[in-house]
Amino acid sequence: MPTYTGINHLAMATGDMDATIRFWRDLLGMRLVLGLGHPGYRHYFFEISASDMIAFFEWPGVEPLEEKDHGVPARGPYAFDHVSFGVAGEADLWELKDRLEAAGVWVSEEVDHGFIHSIYCFDPNGIAIEFSAPRAEADVRAHPTMADTHPTSVTLEGPAPQPGHWPAPTPTPAEDRTAYPGEGEVVLARLGKPWK
Repeated sequence: MPTYTGINHLAMATGDMDATIRFWRDLLGMRLVLGLGHPGYRHYFFEISASDMIAFFEWPGVEPLEEKDHGVPARGPYAFDHVSFGVAGEADLWELKDRLEAAGVWVSEEVDHGFIHSIYCFDPNGIAIEFSAPRAEADVRAHPTMADTHPTSVTLEGPAPQPGHWPAPTPTPAEDRTAYPGEGEVVLARLGKPWK
């Protein structure tokens, strides 16, 4: 199995990159670490942690999402509900709550989920956001827990990956392992140079 290191980046969309930068960089404090773009297209990356980022495409005509409360069931084609950012502890939740409220951004009360405490808000694009602080006494990574009262038979197989349900892969030969030329050369040419 591959070794996962976190979420390299979540890719979202915006019609207003400036408002997005003001919220994610200036209000939430996530550094803007990469900006790609040309007329009609931007792709900007904000640092969440040493291994995780959130990115936004700016495309003409993109409108904010209609706000949907976090976790409320939906019907029809649907894939994304909300994103949760981990914070170190309770004090961080309260600092974020205070910052958001001072900026006039709606933010929920703190909610106890047993393994985490969370607060919720929306960004200027209507993206539903959760901030979660871990509870040391309920580490579900160390102690996986199934609290579903009606789990499926597949669920009951356990928390670890179950072999034999997918065909075995055929490794791609080393000589065939190439990368499609995206914007890599542009980024490498600018890396370490002055911001402007």
